[in-house]
Amino acid sequence: MKTTIELSNMRFYAYHGVLPQEREIGNVFVVNMTLDADITAACRSDEVGDTINYAEVFELVKAEMQQPSKLLEHLAGRIMERVITVFPQISTVSVSVAKMHPPVNGEMEKAAIVLTATR
Repeated sequence: MKTTIELSNMRFYAYHGVLPQEREIGNVFVVNMTLDADITAACRSDEVGDTINYAEVFELVKAEMQQPSKLLEHLAGRIMERVITVFPQISTVSVSVAKMHPPVNGEMEKAAIVLTATR
């Protein structure tokens, strides 16, 4: 049984960006993830050990968010690699990282990158 787990709107204040001011002042970032995995065992057992523990995934994302990157692409790639390494039962992962109100000469709600990988 294929299942998709969605982790939506994880918000972090972090220090990512190309410009020195971004790495000094920081900004709000929003991370969304979808994880595809066979969790048939959890559907039967009702045991957290048989599924993808979303609290653990959140902690992995949080740890990566604390390590500054210049590029959202690099940050999203690190998050993706960490999650699929720790949870080998994941068959497909999609990670979206958005920088809220990026420093542009105008008004913009967010700039985001979406990466998807399948094993």
